[in-house]
Amino acid sequence: MIKIGIECENLEDPKSRWGIGQLTLNLLKEYAENPEWQKQYRLYLYFKKRIPDDKFLKNPFFIKRVLGFPSFNIFYHILMPIRAMLDSLDWMFFPSYMLPPLYIGKSIVMLTEDAYYEYKSGTLPFRYRLAYGLFTNWAALRATKILAISETSKKNVARLYKIDSKKIFVAHPGVSVLKDQSLKTKALGFRPLAFSYLLYVGQMFPRRHVRETILAFKKLVTEHSNILKNIGMFELKLILVGKDRYPTSIISNLVKNINQELGGERIIHYEYLEKRSEIENLYAGAKALIYVSDREAFGLPPMEALAFGVPPIIMNNELGHELFGNYAFYAKGSGPENIAGAVLKVFFELEKTEKIKIEGPEFVKKHSWKNFANIFFENVKN
Repeated sequence: MIKIGIECENLEDPKSRWGIGQLTLNLLKEYAENPEWQKQYRLYLYFKKRIPDDKFLKNPFFIKRVLGFPSFNIFYHILMPIRAMLDSLDWMFFPSYMLPPLYIGKSIVMLTEDAYYEYKSGTLPFRYRLAYGLFTNWAALRATKILAISETSKKNVARLYKIDSKKIFVAHPGVSVLKDQSLKTKALGFRPLAFSYLLYVGQMFPRRHVRETILAFKKLVTEHSNILKNIGMFELKLILVGKDRYPTSIISNLVKNINQELGGERIIHYEYLEKRSEIENLYAGAKALIYVSDREAFGLPPMEALAFGVPPIIMNNELGHELFGNYAFYAKGSGPENIAGAVLKVFFELEKTEKIKIEGPEFVKKHSWKNFANIFFENVKN
C-alpha cells in the first residue's frame, strides 16, 4: 500500500475554503468514495490545530495528525515535515505552493503563476511574499513532481520558475454537476429570486477587477436603462459573493455609494455564504457570471456557472479559450466599458446564450473531481 501525506491546514476553517481548500477537500472526498483507492493508498492528513467537522473525515481509513501549534510557519516548515518523515511516507502532497526545506522525501507540490507574481509584485505583507519567494522556488528546484491545473498554467509555471516541463503534470480541477440539470430546482430546493441579476463569486483580488465590475454594472443601469427595460430587466441587480482582498478594502464603501446613487439596493454583497447550496442557488438563477481576471491558473466560478447553463463572462486570453472555447463571452479588456459590453452581448446574442444554457452542463462534465483524483493517484504510482 502506498502511503501519501497531504497538508490539510487549508481545510480547518470552512469559511476559507476557496481555491486550494476546494481542491484538497474534493480530492479527499473522491478517495473516501472509492474503495479501490482505499485498498491501494493510505492517506495521512496533517492539520495545524483542528480536524474540521466534515462527516467524511471521520472515516477510519484516514490517518489524521493534529500538530497543535498556532504558528503556520512552524507547523508547515518544521513540525509537519518532521512528522511526515517519521510516518515513512512514500509521497507527500503540498497543495499550498511551498516545499519545506526540511522535507527530503518524494513530493508533489502544486504551483501556479499566481504564487510567482505575488512574491514578485503582489500586495501581500512582506513576510508572505518572502515565504513565497523562498519556498516556491525551492519547490521548483527540489520537488519530485509539480502539479499544474491547466495546460496554460503549466507553460507559465515552467517558464517563470525555469522548470523542465517533463516534471510537471496537469490535472484540471473538477466541477460538481447534477446528472440531470433539468432536475436542479427540485433536487436542490432552489428558490428563484424575484429579480434578474448578474453574479460574481470569488475572493476579490485586484486582478479580478471587482471594482470595474461594479462600475460596469452602474454603467449598464444608467446609460443603458432603456435597453434593459426593453428586454424586461427593469430592476437588474448585481450580487457579489466573496471577501474583499484589495490592499485597502474598497468594496463595501463602493457598493454603499453606488446604491445611494441608484436609489436602492441594486448591488448586494455577501462576504461568505455558509451553505454550498446557497451559492448554487445563486448560480442557477443568474443571467450571467462576471469573472474578468488578468490571470488565473484555472478559475472555478466560471466553470461552476457553466454547469448551470449560465453564461460566464471572462477575460479574452489563452486560458479562457483553452478551458471554455465558445462556451463563454469574452471581455476585450478589464475596463467598465469592456465588461458592460460583454454583458450586453449575453442579452443580445441569444443564439449563443441559448447554446450555453442547453449544452454548457454537458460540456463541463469533462472536468470532474474524479478525473482530477485519478490523475493525481496515477502520478504517485511511479
